[in-house]
Amino acid sequence: QVELVESGGGLVKPGGSLRLSCAASGSAFSINYVAWYRQSLGKKRELVAGIDGGDSTTYAESVKGRFTISRDLDRNTAFLQMDSLTPEDTAVYYCYAGTTWGPSWGQGTQVTVSP
Repeated sequence: QVELVESGGGLVKPGGSLRLSCAASGSAFSINYVAWYRQSLGKKRELVAGIDGGDSTTYAESVKGRFTISRDLDRNTAFLQMDSLTPEDTAVYYCYAGTTWGPSWGQGTQVTVSP
């Protein structure tokens, strides 16, 4: 199986920035798709950003121009750079990967945007 571990969450003021990381490990595997999801209090988990094997990216309308998804294939790590954060971005952020062993989810990392 493939294990995903997120890091980089925390408390940040409105207008600030955070960079989330998602490290993948496990037996022999390859990842063809990586995405970041988030779930806010009282809401469904939603797709924030995704990147496919051809480095084509997609973003939720609410984060376009503010968030950037990327990955370092040599380090098996994906990133989510979050800029111009607002209180509406407060959520638990989850890393997702489509791997040769099937779908894999991280445990989530809390992002709180508050004065």
